[in-house]
Amino acid sequence: MLFVYGTLKRGDVRDYLLADQWFVEEIRTAALYRMFNTGSYPALIEARPLGLEGRSIVGELWQIDRACLVRLDEEEGVGEGLYERRAIELLGEYDAVEAYFYVPTVDGMPDCGEYWPVVR
Repeated sequence: MLFVYGTLKRGDVRDYLLADQWFVEEIRTAALYRMFNTGSYPALIEARPLGLEGRSIVGELWQIDRACLVRLDEEEGVGEGLYERRAIELLGEYDAVEAYFYVPTVDGMPDCGEYWPVVR
């Protein structure tokens, strides 16, 4: 399962990448993360390693197949080191959920709060 929190959410600019997948529900993370605005998309990070207070981020939970995961890894720049996909802690009864975490520094980027707005 995959937690999405930005431009992959329903109604946002890259939602077409999940068009043939299975939406589960809107959901929040545990209050362990922060989200920053890169300019055109959000950057999710773990808060504690940077000494920040964590927030509960609002997003969507999706059941996706392997082919979609390969497409998303390419789109998210995993091979180039822009994002890395790893486990995320959600509120609720879900195990084995992953999300895309931003790898470069977020220094100087504005905080998004708990929700990335739909940009359409």
